Amino acid sequence: MKVNRMTSDSQDQTTLRPWMRRLLGFAGVFNITAGISMVVFYHEGYKLLGIPRPEIVLPVQIMGILVALFGVGYLLVAQNPVENRHILALGFCSKALSSALAISYVANGQMPLIFLPVVIFADVIYLPPFYIILRIVYRQAATARHN
Repeated sequence: MKVNRMTSDSQDQTTLRPWMRRLLGFAGVFNITAGISMVVFYHEGYKLLGIPRPEIVLPVQIMGILVALFGVGYLLVAQNPVENRHILALGFCSKALSSALAISYVANGQMPLIFLPVVIFADVIYLPPFYIILRIVYRQAATARHN
């Protein structure tokens, strides 16, 4: 079965500016590392945040798997931005919604204040550049579809 791509590899390579590809690469590696840490070193995360470890850590480990998978997704977007734009859209939504939820937990006193910098550096800082990248790749996809 032949897959009809919207752009050739050479066109896809010029879609993003170098800083955008580097940011996606960094986000990918960061998320993979953070995700693996959530699966393997979850106890250290609880110590760092100063909160007691729950009896069941499976939800945190599952979240770690999802974080790592998003990291793989960001690396895919860096390689083929237009083709993999929907992965970035899901990542943007995930970061926006989880940031809002985490900030509300801190604001309501359900999580310690030390959690706020974690959320800012793990999720919030990516929202503006991800939005910029999303606009570019969706615009290019629309242009390619009309040509």
